[in-house]
Amino acid sequence: MSESPAARLQKLFEGHRLTPTQRRIAHCMVRGAAEVPFLSSVELAELAGVSQPSVTRFAVALGFDGYPALRRHLREVAPAVRAGAADEDVYNEYQQAVQGEIENLRQLSAMLADPAPVREAGRLLAASRPLPVLGLRAASSQARGFAYFAAKVHPDVRLLDEGGSMLADRIDAAAGAGASALLCFALPRHPKEVAEALDHGRAAGLTVVTVADSAFAPVARHSDLLIPAPVGTGLAFDTACAPMLLGRVLLEAMADELPDAQARLEAFDARAAARGLFVE
Repeated sequence: MSESPAARLQKLFEGHRLTPTQRRIAHCMVRGAAEVPFLSSVELAELAGVSQPSVTRFAVALGFDGYPALRRHLREVAPAVRAGAADEDVYNEYQQAVQGEIENLRQLSAMLADPAPVREAGRLLAASRPLPVLGLRAASSQARGFAYFAAKVHPDVRLLDEGGSMLADRIDAAAGAGASALLCFALPRHPKEVAEALDHGRAAGLTVVTVADSAFAPVARHSDLLIPAPVGTGLAFDTACAPMLLGRVLLEAMADELPDAQARLEAFDARAAARGLFVE
């Protein structure tokens, strides 16, 4: 399977010590990987919300003479035709959003060609008793969905989907009860409170596993293991099909590490049937 533009960009950034501003540019480039080779330094600066000199310094930090050299490199490894140009003539705006999500899922599939990070995450999550699952604002639905299914195979899942002064208390309570890991779903726009909660969890001794929209998301430096899944930006509000699917993949990896997962599922099905819980 050929690498996606986003995957090639992430490889370009690997091994470089980037400043927060440069990480912001990198994050922006990954999210718009198909368009970046066709942007001027001024356009990229506007897109990332930084100054044009910051874009130039970013290119130099990556080892290029300047932004024009970086853009030439990107065009050499990018498709000859601007991504999406043909689609604009065939698909309407709603279909284009769906096509964008299909590309996001392709990127996720390519990333999963190396299953080691997901398997490591599965081991960490399965071993944590209890298992706190954090997701605020836009990421709350991802955390809630994971926690709902995880509770069917894991003996103690604690959903943390509300912020405020009690969030740290709940993290402390989980750590005090024996938790060893915390799973976080972090999606744009990234609340400051999430980064603070992750730092609090790490200080309490928890290993932080994060699903985020990019390896260069603001929560990256607050996480021990970050697995990226891109979000769609073709509509007024971001779409998160890839993060949702990655959450289900992590569920599978976690269940594989729980020896009684199948027994728990069968016991639930028996209880559900006895109660007539579902319409057949």
